[in-house]
Amino acid sequence: MLATPAGALAAPTAGEQADRPGGGPNPQVLAKAAPDECFAGIGQPYPEGPPCASGQAKVNQAYLWGMTRAGDRLFFGTGANVNCLTSGRTLGNNQPAINDDWVCEYQESQLAKANPQLPGSLGDHRMPRLYMYDTGAEQLTEKTDLVRASQPDLDRLRGTVGIRAAGNFGGVALLGGPALGQTINLFAFDTDTGAFLGSRNFPEFGNIRHFTVAEGALYAGVGVGANGGVRGHVLRWTGSKTDPFSFAMVGTLPAQAADLTVHDGRIFVSTWPGSDGELATAADDEPTPPSKLASVWMSPVLRSGEPGLTPDDVDAWQQVWEVSAYEPDIVVANSYGLGGLASFGGYLYWGTMHVPMKASTLHLTKYPPADEEGIKATVQNTQRAISIYRGKGFGGKRQKVDLLYGATELPAWDPAANDGAGAWAMTSTGQTPLYGKSGFGDPYLNYTWKMAVAGGKLFVGTMDWSYLAKEFAQETAASLGLPAGAAQGLAEAPLAAAAAAERPVPADRVAVADDEPGLPDPKFGGDLLVFESTRKPAKVVSDTGVGNYLNYGVRNMVVDGTDLYLGMANPMNLRTDPTDDVPEGGWELIRMNARRC
Repeated sequence: MLATPAGALAAPTAGEQADRPGGGPNPQVLAKAAPDECFAGIGQPYPEGPPCASGQAKVNQAYLWGMTRAGDRLFFGTGANVNCLTSGRTLGNNQPAINDDWVCEYQESQLAKANPQLPGSLGDHRMPRLYMYDTGAEQLTEKTDLVRASQPDLDRLRGTVGIRAAGNFGGVALLGGPALGQTINLFAFDTDTGAFLGSRNFPEFGNIRHFTVAEGALYAGVGVGANGGVRGHVLRWTGSKTDPFSFAMVGTLPAQAADLTVHDGRIFVSTWPGSDGELATAADDEPTPPSKLASVWMSPVLRSGEPGLTPDDVDAWQQVWEVSAYEPDIVVANSYGLGGLASFGGYLYWGTMHVPMKASTLHLTKYPPADEEGIKATVQNTQRAISIYRGKGFGGKRQKVDLLYGATELPAWDPAANDGAGAWAMTSTGQTPLYGKSGFGDPYLNYTWKMAVAGGKLFVGTMDWSYLAKEFAQETAASLGLPAGAAQGLAEAPLAAAAAAERPVPADRVAVADDEPGLPDPKFGGDLLVFESTRKPAKVVSDTGVGNYLNYGVRNMVVDGTDLYLGMANPMNLRTDPTDDVPEGGWELIRMNARRC
């Protein structure tokens, strides 16, 4: 049986999963990552294989990260061991860790030992892979070998953290992501022939997350500096098959661009502060400018076809919403990102992103508690599940934003309370959710990863970190120097925070409570939800990873009429045994029919 890494949280049995929505012939797994390495222990050389004569098979390719559709062809790329990279790079968890499901070697990996200049946080990096999937022939073709034919192109791919972004226009598919330094790499393919067109490094940018096509042009959102943490830009592609890496800058933002979509004749962009900058900002005495917080930005009106957005529009973008309009604690607000957004039924929909334990880390840095009870209070009161919004009439007097899923009150720290000792107090968000609680009622839903409209419905792909909770909490406790007993509290903090929200907490008391009866048991696996109209709450399509509870998130979605193609995130790199009673790790490509959801 599975040794569940989340303490009291229980994995669904195969029968339970099959009975859930989405558990039948819809969805269909089209492709999945295969084991690509043999593992013989932390810090040990990797045996030859697979197949592995010694050690065990390991699947490093964790995320189907960036994906785009050109006709009946999907072009996509992967990211390897992304949970290790996030834990190390964002939270500073660099102590090697292993359990039944995954291993993070960090500085003990063979890659780190062979490259002493590589930070230990990136020791689990592996070269991403590039693929094309023909949806008509239902055939997967790996394109990585085309890049290997050129040493400069291969070096760029080896130095790419992962293929985080993908888009296509004019017969060219562009796939790329952040490099190991503070730059990005892009790779181009001919969408008609599948031929590789070359690669390019862009030293002026540090991150790229998404592309979108808007009224006859392709646009991309990027960030500047390490992890994109300095500022953001919107780029318009001005290239061709003979010159695939030509861009014009058409937008400048105070924070890096995350997702992009077209709504009401404009481009809307969600933003995400960079992790390095957040720690510095949260520890600084100066308040964070609202423009630097995670926000929604709106472009000038698009002009169909040519010329579209031009360099003349670079400073004409307008901020129309930011997270402090909801989040009452400014340090916690610094930890928010914004993720997927989509236009549906005359509204723009969007949602928040919360790296597990990031808000806690920021708060413990800014306001170090005096004792273990203070640590417990900080951890619990900084937990946030995703909140979901929609709005219309942006930029005018009739702008209206609705909170669909969220909270009427959240804990906020008052440093002046108790004669300067500080205290937590439940504080109004100024809003009442129309449909339900944060996380669609699940306190472990932490990313609104992607939104897409298919078959007249709005689909929302999320991440659920409950399966990571126990081991992740142990790593975080160790990195923060917390007592050994604090790890269990970290793992169960979202449940305790949800329990506290179920009952009133006087404003002069710390909002801490034991588990409250009646809370639903968390279910492993990322959730896929659907809004069938603007008048009804969302419905669950799958709350167990769309057929594999090790899939902790729906990383991206691409639409083809009523077909919805899902790129799944699954970093369980040691789960490779097809004969046991546990599903396998590694990315998955899944097709669903929106009409049957």
